[in-house]
Amino acid sequence: MSKIITDEKRIDEVLERGTVDVLVKKHLKEKMLSGKRLKIKMGIDPTGSFLHLGHAVILRKLKNFQELGHQVIFLIGDFTAKIGDPTGRSSERKPLTEEEIKDNMQNYKKQAGKILDMNNVDVRYNSEWLGELTLKDTIMLTSKITYAQMAQRKSFKNRIKKDIDLSIQEFLYPAMQGYDSVILKADVELGGTDQKFNLLMGRHLQKRYDQSPQDIITCPLLIGLDGTEKMSKSLGNYIALTEKAETMHGKIMSIPDDLMKNYFELCTEISLTEIEKIMQTENPRDAKMRLAFEIVKIFHGEDEAKKAQEYFVNTFSKKEIPDEVVEFKTKVGENILDFLVACGGATSKSDARRKIEQNGVSIDKSKISDIEYNLSPIDDGKVVKVGKKFFVKIVL
Repeated sequence: MSKIITDEKRIDEVLERGTVDVLVKKHLKEKMLSGKRLKIKMGIDPTGSFLHLGHAVILRKLKNFQELGHQVIFLIGDFTAKIGDPTGRSSERKPLTEEEIKDNMQNYKKQAGKILDMNNVDVRYNSEWLGELTLKDTIMLTSKITYAQMAQRKSFKNRIKKDIDLSIQEFLYPAMQGYDSVILKADVELGGTDQKFNLLMGRHLQKRYDQSPQDIITCPLLIGLDGTEKMSKSLGNYIALTEKAETMHGKIMSIPDDLMKNYFELCTEISLTEIEKIMQTENPRDAKMRLAFEIVKIFHGEDEAKKAQEYFVNTFSKKEIPDEVVEFKTKVGENILDFLVACGGATSKSDARRKIEQNGVSIDKSKISDIEYNLSPIDDGKVVKVGKKFFVKIVL
């Protein structure tokens, strides 16, 4: 195993950069300075087929501990996924099937490898122990937690107040996640700020099982492409780790300017000093180009990051048509409004009309201004451009 690194400057950066809560910071720092190899746990339920940049924020913090020589535990909640994490939910989450969970687990491990050295990661599944609990075991576990403790959870409190159903199954979820820490004897657990209640439950249960309580680190929730809500699959405002380099670069270039500093700090390896310099001396467009390049480089390598940047400049900055454009089959006489809706260039005919009226639609660089325009044989093979980023080739 690798040597434990106890450099105080590096430890301070791990505990301070991209963190919100560090409990208990003084205690954790002393343990890290002591040279003891710590068990660092991060759990994730396989509720989807891919991970996004929001997940990567915590995975990168896990990587920081791995680089310092500590034992990293990537816990896949294949059992708790069947219960459904109630965090931030105003209604009960639908549990997944065995097949869905199995497929998602394989995808998660592969994608986590884009950040972590998986050869030095202890991958565990909580079905190993939670699936073996008898009814007696479960009752003994729940006896260590009070209703008052659970009812203090904000989302639970709101649902109780509004008389919205709250199942015992959902009450069990934090207990199960906390019990994971007991079984793994975790020294530290990482999670987003929305997971703080569950992480604290791990501390509570470890005390009740006569273990030293884990320290916890919460990381901020990455704001998504819409600039308001946290990055989420369900909201569609995400950048998946599996995105092609060009797509990832383009999505990053679309984030609001006021999110750039946050993305630099949470999603890149650039020093905080350098980030400040970039934000103060470079114009927003150039700063965002640097941000996109650095993030794409992490997941696709420097060569692909350069290609993605060149593609973006040629396609969007120079307003050129990309080399590869998706083809869309239609018929002679198709009205332009109907075509735009059918090919995905507009969400509705009124949206298509608005885009045409705002000079946002062209065919082979010729602006379309007539909403009564119908496609003719001369349009076959031409490229329709909608806005700055949507291209489709007409195939009649």
